[in-house]
Amino acid sequence: MRIVDEQGVEVPRNTVGEIVVRGPNVMQGYWNKPAETAATLRGGWLHTGDGAYMDENGYLFIVDRLKDMIVSGGENVYSAEVENVLSRHPAVASCAVIGVPDPRWGEAVHAVIVLKPGAQADEAGLREHCRQFIAGYKCPKSIEFRADMPLSAAGKILKRDLRSPYWKDSARQVN
Repeated sequence: MRIVDEQGVEVPRNTVGEIVVRGPNVMQGYWNKPAETAATLRGGWLHTGDGAYMDENGYLFIVDRLKDMIVSGGENVYSAEVENVLSRHPAVASCAVIGVPDPRWGEAVHAVIVLKPGAQADEAGLREHCRQFIAGYKCPKSIEFRADMPLSAAGKILKRDLRSPYWKDSARQVN
């Protein structure tokens, strides 16, 4: 296992990159999907799509899925970090954080929130909650309240479904 940059070069300790793995237990490819196999298996390594860093002791810390990372004004914002803070708010039942197009910053942090039954919260209160725990540029610039989230059969929030309305007419696309 290694942590590498976009060119496949191992990054220094405590630097976020992509987890890559190899060994006899790694898959040989996707069934009848040569393009996906070529994108995932490169140079003998399986590229997981997970952003992480390794500390000086060799411990691995996963920060986010790389496709979920938001780049706003040249700063990387890991959606999982913002989601962890939002989920600690007493009114939040579930949340997802995505990047939406922003003409000035490239992407802006957008939160989708499902409140607990009977609970109340507003955008200003949720932003203030976030500011207590994370840097201002990571706090949601916009917040959308929903009754429920789009879920996969396994119960995972489908971020691609949340993103698609925002990016469908954009020349630049994200996953």
